[in-house]
Amino acid sequence: MTRSLMVTGGAGFIGVNFVYHWALTRPDDQLVVLDALTYAGNRASLSSLEQTKRIRFVEGDICDAALVAQVMAAHDIDTIVHFAAESHVDRSITGPDAFIRTNLEGTHTLLAAARQAWLIGSGREHRFHHVSTDEVYGALTAADPPFTETTRYEPNSPYSASKAGSDHLVRAYHHTYGLQVTTSNCSNNYGPFHFPEKLIPLCLTRILDGGQLPVYGDGSNIRDWLYVEDHARGIAAILESGAPGETYNIGGHNEWANLDIVKQLCRVMDDRFAADDTLASRFPKAPQARGNSAESLIEFVGDRAGHDWRYAIDAGKIAEELGFIPQETFETGLVKTVDWYLGNEVWWRPLLG
Repeated sequence: MTRSLMVTGGAGFIGVNFVYHWALTRPDDQLVVLDALTYAGNRASLSSLEQTKRIRFVEGDICDAALVAQVMAAHDIDTIVHFAAESHVDRSITGPDAFIRTNLEGTHTLLAAARQAWLIGSGREHRFHHVSTDEVYGALTAADPPFTETTRYEPNSPYSASKAGSDHLVRAYHHTYGLQVTTSNCSNNYGPFHFPEKLIPLCLTRILDGGQLPVYGDGSNIRDWLYVEDHARGIAAILESGAPGETYNIGGHNEWANLDIVKQLCRVMDDRFAADDTLASRFPKAPQARGNSAESLIEFVGDRAGHDWRYAIDAGKIAEELGFIPQETFETGLVKTVDWYLGNEVWWRPLLG
């Protein structure tokens, strides 16, 4: 069965990687990307797919109900994959209004448009997949078991609270109206096209420019890390075989303390400079160009407000029911990530401001 997908937020980090994955593995399907191109959306990330006319791009806001309805009708959309979100915790602390608007109002606009088109209108087979986060579950102690799909929601930041609210809206549209929905809650992603405000690309680009590597508190906060291509594969598995109304946790089985993440990144970067003499001339401000290790750039900074201590995902359900298992370990995924950034300075350099 061929599909016609509308991918919201498809010019952002995870959305871009999903679009590439779907385009390469399902060439007969139609792909329409709807993205407002805020600071974290980058149309250039999709350039190769646009040049080959593999996708259609629409610049627009998911809160624009008329635009959403027009795009769905014009392209006969039967599947929505909803990535569009404000997602940076620090930004949600200083400016929560944008998170409420995009993550709650925007999700509701999409749900209402989907109900109108598919339930009140055509009555066709359809799917609305909502991409969420493990942060809706709150924080764990060292002794707590990982989050499961039945863990109680306890969001601790405006970002996670807005995502929790959007999850509940998606669930409500299934139980109230019968909309065929699925939701995935994922752990921290990393990989190509990651906007350089997040930990790994921030530290990676700062190493290359000789900047300080900020580590909150003592660096003991723990996250579960998922390579973004594995995340795309997990979502694809849900779209193909997931049961309507169900939630699936997608995790990488990779719990790492933030400080250990930064140190591992430093080791990989040191190895790359040692193996490639040209990097010192390309990046003369990097510590390796002066014979130093990247770890010399680590700096501990004051902890942020509401900083959850540990997240961990139990991804047993998606493995058992859909057969999905991540292909990358953190070590292998990090090497791929470093190599991508080293080979794509033309993409990330303009984003540093």
